[in-house]
Amino acid sequence: MKAAGTLALMGCLITVVEPKIYTRCKLAKIFSRAGLDNYRGFSLGNWICMAYYESHYNTTAQTDLEDGSTDYGIFKINSYTWCRHAKLQEKNHCRVACTDLITDDLTDAIICAKKIVKETDGMNYWQGWKKHCEGKDLSGWKKGCEVS
Repeated sequence: MKAAGTLALMGCLITVVEPKIYTRCKLAKIFSRAGLDNYRGFSLGNWICMAYYESHYNTTAQTDLEDGSTDYGIFKINSYTWCRHAKLQEKNHCRVACTDLITDDLTDAIICAKKIVKETDGMNYWQGWKKHCEGKDLSGWKKGCEVS
């Protein structure tokens, strides 16, 4: 009986992260309001394209890598350099917990992505962007979206 009560209590304490998958136009609006359009010379289309190829707009996307680190969230930000995860001795340049990058609130992810673009070689950090977005006409990524 005690064990069943303990298990029930533990079940209540576990936080479940439900995936939120944004639409292209909803992200365009969020990214525009966050100042990503033309941030460091990268159009809104670059950001929307990159987020699609990194996470398919899934806020809870995670990829475990061979080096023991993990890529987190809509921008697939790596735990070794950019956020804090309990398993590794990370650099945590964004001064944020990796779990804060996998929520529906994209504020921390956007702030960190801006820092990555500012402190590295632009959007070259993201392989999805390099392979699918770099040097392409990206105007279609915000086509039909109302951005302010």
